[in-house]
Amino acid sequence: MGIAEKVTSGDIRAVARLIRDIDDKVPEAREVLKDLYPSTGKAYVVGITGAPGVGKSTLVDQMVTHLRKTGKTVGVLAVDPTSPFSGGAILGDRVRMQRHSMDEGVFIRSMATRGYFGGLTQSTRSAIDVLDAMGKDYIIVETVGVGQDEVDIVQSAHTTIIILIPGMGDDIQALKAGILEVGDIFVINKADREGADRAVNDIRLMIEMDEKRYKNGWKPPVLTAEAVFDKGIKEILDEIEKHRSYLTSSPVRQSRVEHEKARNELAEMIKDKIVHEVLDDIIHSGEFEEVLQLIMNREIDPYTACDTIVSRKLKSG
Repeated sequence: MGIAEKVTSGDIRAVARLIRDIDDKVPEAREVLKDLYPSTGKAYVVGITGAPGVGKSTLVDQMVTHLRKTGKTVGVLAVDPTSPFSGGAILGDRVRMQRHSMDEGVFIRSMATRGYFGGLTQSTRSAIDVLDAMGKDYIIVETVGVGQDEVDIVQSAHTTIIILIPGMGDDIQALKAGILEVGDIFVINKADREGADRAVNDIRLMIEMDEKRYKNGWKPPVLTAEAVFDKGIKEILDEIEKHRSYLTSSPVRQSRVEHEKARNELAEMIKDKIVHEVLDDIIHSGEFEEVLQLIMNREIDPYTACDTIVSRKLKSG
């Protein structure tokens, strides 16, 4: 069988190999993705985001356990910081999720940010398609948690969950960062800590103040959880199903959501390809090295050099 056929048949090794090739930008992987695309569109994608230390991995681990008890297959993509030495994800496959490693109904993979600060790389978007084609019912994407840039997940997920904890000012930071607009569900994790009720009230108050946004639409619920003790997980999954029902209850709404999702992904894909191909072409040109030497000799400043190179490239097409 070809690689695409192996992926759609659920071959775990083929999937792992393909995602690795995608992350390493192996040219052949792009051709496989083209073959896989007709098999995508069936999985439900859930995005999990929040600042470091709020317990995202523990919560995802518990969600996987609950979903497996209902017979659902799950794919998990955990986006981690990039190692400055190997270029790979620093945390590797998440330690907290290793109890699922022998479960054939669960596929867990860590993805590196590769210096990308928007929360999701193009590699992660492509990996979502791979797990979708593999036949996973749910795909959970846990982003790196870099604060104010953590909004890209909404472009790829059907339901986006924002995780906060009491006592760290995360509720205020979340509101400043603008992620109030991208959250479909808010979860105050580690709710046994002091200040949990205040955090819940703060988020609810901000949602109420923006009532016009949610009029005749989905109003984000604010839940509490203690993921490490498996408390509140069922309620989170129930709200995910309610949001899923909300999206699919109206053909017009569902079409609008899918249109916006496809539009954003295509735009990001085009931007990614243009940046990499044009940048590679410029860097490997003789002019780049010549200009670089002029900068080092202080014969030209880097700003003028940049303007000149880009201008010539745009004019030449």
